[in-house]
Amino acid sequence: MRKISILIISVLFIIGCKPKPVVHPTFYYWKTDYQNKKTETNYLDLFKSKSLYVRIMDVDFDPDAQQPVPVSPIKFSDPLPAQVNIIPVVYIVNQMFNNLDTLKNGELASRIARFVDAKVKQAGKQNYNELQIDCDWTKTTRVQYFNFLNQLQKNPLMKGKTISVTLRLHQVKNLTTSGIPPVKKVMLMCYNMGNLRKYGPQNSILDMHEMELYLKNDLKSYPLKLDVALPIFEWAVVFRKQQYAGISKRLNKTLFQDKKLFKRKGDSNLYALLVDYPVAGLKKDDEIRWEEITLNDLLASSRFLSRYLPSEERNLVFYHLDIDLLKHFTHENFQKVIADF
Repeated sequence: MRKISILIISVLFIIGCKPKPVVHPTFYYWKTDYQNKKTETNYLDLFKSKSLYVRIMDVDFDPDAQQPVPVSPIKFSDPLPAQVNIIPVVYIVNQMFNNLDTLKNGELASRIARFVDAKVKQAGKQNYNELQIDCDWTKTTRVQYFNFLNQLQKNPLMKGKTISVTLRLHQVKNLTTSGIPPVKKVMLMCYNMGNLRKYGPQNSILDMHEMELYLKNDLKSYPLKLDVALPIFEWAVVFRKQQYAGISKRLNKTLFQDKKLFKRKGDSNLYALLVDYPVAGLKKDDEIRWEEITLNDLLASSRFLSRYLPSEERNLVFYHLDIDLLKHFTHENFQKVIADF
């Protein structure tokens, strides 16, 4: 019995001392002008980040030209820090694939590969190892989207490079209809999971009930390597007569404390505008839902995900690198979240 007890204790000790998987924390950079601001770059240094995910452009279908076109491509006012590699990200509007056939997919892949290569050089980098495609594909577009990914991988400019894609919660749960993209790894996007356009006091950025509903039973069995993206952003969602009217970039949390401008609805995150506010294009009686992410939100997400993610090396990416967002969190806050993985 004594030998058995010692054996059990030894096994438990070994399990308890099992090292956690390596986590590489970093950020998305989602602006149209890259500037090497010290306050933001310091976070990359603190995280010991070796890479930065940089949005290069959106791609949408131009009905006049009858072809895909780049939208709001980034410019580089400064080069990326020498010690930081670039992971370019291209966002493609999902509906665009309804307008493409296999031939046009090949043309799109070639144009994107050339465009990205040129932008990477503008960023002060001679090469890159990974290209991420961001697209919320659906059952009706998956065939053309997956075909595009295959065409992109075959492009000579992509030789030796990894292609990753973003993965939404519904694509995890509805694996049969969503399909498995023809890539080696995906970025699980743990935000924008609620109904942004639905009137009410919910938080559409992050909803733990939705995360559990879509991931609890299916995440462990997802067949591709999983990186993870978590939100740190905030926004003001505008409703006019309880109908979605857009997101206002002119509003910040401080403004809602002005009782001459806004009246809070109970203890919710809904605020009624008391006067016209032309600087933001808003009218009296418009309602604004202020959505933000707290440390508790991030910790709830990281603790949930740590229970269901496979134990493997991964990138953990916060969306996004912006000092106005970063100031809401300390380095210790981020380390608590990172430690959960």
